[in-house]
Amino acid sequence: MATVKLTTPLTESVARGLNAGDMVELSGVIYTARDAAHKRLMDCLEKNQPLPFELAGAVIYYVGPSPAPPGRPIGSAGPTTSGRMDAYAPRLIALGLRGMIGKGGRSPEVVEACKKHGAVYFAGLGGAGALMAQCVKSSELVAYEDLGPEAVRRLTVEAMPLVVINDARGRDLYAEGRKQYQIG
Repeated sequence: MATVKLTTPLTESVARGLNAGDMVELSGVIYTARDAAHKRLMDCLEKNQPLPFELAGAVIYYVGPSPAPPGRPIGSAGPTTSGRMDAYAPRLIALGLRGMIGKGGRSPEVVEACKKHGAVYFAGLGGAGALMAQCVKSSELVAYEDLGPEAVRRLTVEAMPLVVINDARGRDLYAEGRKQYQIG
């Protein structure tokens, strides 16, 4: 299977063209945000305040990177469990978020939002934070500095290796994989 090379921002048509199981190399700008940052994003939306970055075509990486060692833009940057963001993701997807990077399965509501609005969920390499960090070429604090590693950062990445888990047709690579091994 060929690797799909993608550059952010992602368009709806690009997202809809991906399939569960596709291997991807993602380059361009992505944003970091975990559950505490997502809560603050929701607070901004509730108060009709602008978000700290443009959602249209954006990709959010669920990560809380470790401090950067000398000469590097970021420390270890492995994905965190995505389920903690499931309460927030459908609204962000409806507002134009096109991609999410994490590990673990997503709720039916997130899968449905991906189908409805043309978004995808990618799995990063869990347990390989140092490898994932090698793809990060720059890191800039964007918002919520008080959250420390969970602050929102703007990362420029090059050839970040990912797998499409949930595509815009509702397919779920994890569910499909389990079905292959069910007995009876």
